[in-house]
Amino acid sequence: MHPFREAVEKRDAQAVAALLAENVVFTSPVVFRPYEGKAITAAILRGAMRVFEDFRYVREIADAGGRDHALVFTATVRGRQVHGCDFLHFDEDGLIDDFTVMVRPLSGAQALAEAMGAEFERIAAEAVAGQ
Repeated sequence: MHPFREAVEKRDAQAVAALLAENVVFTSPVVFRPYEGKAITAAILRGAMRVFEDFRYVREIADAGGRDHALVFTATVRGRQVHGCDFLHFDEDGLIDDFTVMVRPLSGAQALAEAMGAEFERIAAEAVAGQ
């Protein structure tokens, strides 16, 4: 099991943040422009941990070189089923430098957008505080 998967499944936000490169780029499934930097990405991931219910990874796919991972997940957000995938790329130091999330179906993506939107003031404050 990959350390990122293990940290998420344990809901260990500090361990998740420790796996992020300072220059990580996070591409959200519900926002057009990517977010850049460890502080905002870690804050977004903490927000996601708050809004996803029954989150679990169901499949892990890795390239032979170990620098690309795809982690397929299921969850519930505001009563809507969500199926998704975290696409991770690791830099030469083994830290995540590119993180893209995709989700389906549309009703699940909409529920996720609403739930994360409600969290975004807190997410932004956490990113500024560097928590």
